[in-house]
Amino acid sequence: MPFETPDDTARLFYLSLLGIWIVAGTFFAYRNRLPTALRDAAAWVVIFVLVITAYGFKDTFLQQIYPGSAVMISDRSVSLNLDNSGHFVARAEVNGTPVRFLVDTGATQIVLSKQDAERIGHSPDKLRFLGQASTANGVVRTAPVMLDSIKIGDFIDHDVRASVNGGDLGSSLLGMSYLSRFSSWKVEGNRMILTR
Repeated sequence: MPFETPDDTARLFYLSLLGIWIVAGTFFAYRNRLPTALRDAAAWVVIFVLVITAYGFKDTFLQQIYPGSAVMISDRSVSLNLDNSGHFVARAEVNGTPVRFLVDTGATQIVLSKQDAERIGHSPDKLRFLGQASTANGVVRTAPVMLDSIKIGDFIDHDVRASVNGGDLGSSLLGMSYLSRFSSWKVEGNRMILTR
């Protein structure tokens, strides 16, 4: 049976009638100007193909415009690209706010800069910097925070532990506590692929 439900059959019938009406109306309007009708029809076909192509490759286009944007390469995998500095970068949404992260496999957890923490609603003046972390620039104080949500690609995690770096951190870091939420991650050339 070509159609699974009567609704499918009715929908096809309706769309066929609509198509016939549009084609008939177009030919009636252009009945004495066939070359113009063909030219206009070709233009609309080209526009339609371009729109469909742009939509199909929207993630690729976004990644060219925003090199750190995450691209879903399947329903279980997301791809991150290298930025110009040679680091894998992830543009995520934390509590609904865009945050740029460097992927750092040497970091234990998600580490936010004071600026990013403030942007997502954690005022550094109200945080308790009781922890310590060893960095390339020495020991810095850290404050624990809870992220309501973090979204990379189509993956959303809730109630995620992180810390705020009390020093001058140039970019927030996406560490192993987040990467371990994926079943695997690997580097292929200039791409890092995270799979759940």
